[in-house]
Amino acid sequence: MAINLKSLSADELSKLISSARSQLEQSRSQQVSEVRSKIEALLKSSGVTLAEVFPRQVGKGKSKGSVAAKYRNPEDASQTWSGRGKRPLWLVAQLKKRGVTLDSLLIDGAAAPARSSAATKRAAKPAGKRTAKKAAKKVAKKAVKKTAKPTRRGRKG
Repeated sequence: MAINLKSLSADELSKLISSARSQLEQSRSQQVSEVRSKIEALLKSSGVTLAEVFPRQVGKGKSKGSVAAKYRNPEDASQTWSGRGKRPLWLVAQLKKRGVTLDSLLIDGAAAPARSSAATKRAAKPAGKRTAKKAAKKVAKKAVKKTAKPTRRGRKG
């Protein structure tokens, strides 16, 4: 059954496509029902249930549980934030106020964000000649990058 597609008009082609799609759907649903009946017959003859053959795996993947709130808006106690994700607008507004820090918005009993030991060591270490030289090098690199001619990326010349 060869059909010369070049001889068909646009309307005839669209009708052919729609009938082919419907035939494909019928064929697919018939195949699924045949496989399903074969599986049911096999399960029935062996005396096993589908749940025994394919048990559901519990605990796979990331849990979507809620996290306890760590910060609370002092002006509206119903507004809280867990410390994860984007900072809410009320928190950003509070932090812009004078004297308000993230630690001051902590809810009682919530742990303060721990500083790493490396950050504590850096804060306690006095700045010496070596760190001043590194800082000067960074500034010089940034200045060179700003004045350098930008390269043409992504274009084939």
